[in-house]
Amino acid sequence: MGARLQLDVTRMMADVVGPHGATPEEIEQHWPRVQSVLQTLEARRKAGELPFYDLPDSEDVVAAIESYAAKAREKFRNIMVLGIGGSALGPIALRDALKPAFWNERPDDMRDAPRLFIPDNPDPEFFGAAMEICDPKETLYVVITKSGGTAETLSQFMTVMTALKGAVGDKYAEHLVFVTDPAKGALRQIAREEGIQSFSIPPAVGGRFSVMTPVGLLPAALVGIDIRELLRGAAEQREKVFAREFDANPSAAFALLQFLAQTKRKQCVQVMMPYTNSLFRVADWFRQLWAESLGKRQSVTGETINVGPTPVAALGATDQHSQVQLYVEGPYDKTFTLLLPKNFRNKVKIGKHYPDIDSIDYLAGKEMGTLLKYEAEATQRALTAAHRPNMAFLFDEVAPDTVGGFLYILEAATLVAGGLYEVNPLDQPGVEAGKVATYALMGRSGYESVKAEIDKERERPARLIG
Repeated sequence: MGARLQLDVTRMMADVVGPHGATPEEIEQHWPRVQSVLQTLEARRKAGELPFYDLPDSEDVVAAIESYAAKAREKFRNIMVLGIGGSALGPIALRDALKPAFWNERPDDMRDAPRLFIPDNPDPEFFGAAMEICDPKETLYVVITKSGGTAETLSQFMTVMTALKGAVGDKYAEHLVFVTDPAKGALRQIAREEGIQSFSIPPAVGGRFSVMTPVGLLPAALVGIDIRELLRGAAEQREKVFAREFDANPSAAFALLQFLAQTKRKQCVQVMMPYTNSLFRVADWFRQLWAESLGKRQSVTGETINVGPTPVAALGATDQHSQVQLYVEGPYDKTFTLLLPKNFRNKVKIGKHYPDIDSIDYLAGKEMGTLLKYEAEATQRALTAAHRPNMAFLFDEVAPDTVGGFLYILEAATLVAGGLYEVNPLDQPGVEAGKVATYALMGRSGYESVKAEIDKERERPARLIG
């Protein structure tokens, strides 16, 4: 996989963790099926049906984003992304991974680019607080919705429009940029009619696979992240994700091992645990990717199967003090994927102040990063000793190329897992049902019959306690 990003599956195997791990025989038995899935995916890619695989080649899009972002960085103090789900989780993951911690809290002279706020929930307290912090005169609002009709995003957008028109009058369009479908939807219509700058999401790229479209690239570029390096790291993994050998294909190996864990050993909870705060929101992004893609009621043939893993995001070493007790001694229903950086971008040396107290002095003079790396190793040892299968992605450092490569590996793994589970990893019918109910409750035209059904259900007496 290359020295800067590697997958270590040693502790997923039965010879290390006992009967809760995978065996070489199982991998050999199932690998031909993986190869068949890869062959199908590669054919679909070549036919243009899976364009996300080739997003790293979007030179024209990258050039346009870089040109726009360079000017915007000079003009605005704040960037606010209005979006939810895949329209927010990718930008959040890139910001937290690739900009210094506490980016928005840093004073202006400690930042080389605007602050980036992503209030990804129409919670009036949460969103209202973001609006209070960001003066509309100093803020660029990036409105992201592929359909152009996402209720949560449009509620934020129309709230922002009121504030903008009050603050800058008829210059409001200069403070807006849309990321949406190239031809359809309300945002596209508004962009054309009101002259608002816009970027397009390829129609065949779903929201949770869109981090390497303008959905993720534009907010990243606006805060000075090197999006070319991000895409270069993804491109480096492209040929590997179609490799037909287990030891040469990190994404397919990850997918198969997780699939076997659930289907053979009922390990349905899959914990991703970075040992760096910078990658925690990447694990959060993965939760949507894995859950929404694979949690399905029906197979591709229409059979009711109700399958799917449950992804969980944890943080080392924080969750050693809240979750690891369960992980080590609780039910054998979990696998663990640790994200381990070899090098940290900051070095913090622990001071030496109490040489006569042995329980303190052993830390003195050591790097804090060394402590965190040893805590990760200790967690691996504890999980392994307790026969809990665990693997690790090894990052030389958290940088645009390694993050881009990692995101690409996980996206590719999701499609392989979809083939193994025999579900469509690109749809989300369960999410659509909730959207329809929301439209009806909010009085959107065309949903009157659904509203009538909901009103009837509301007549059922509630069973309240307390």
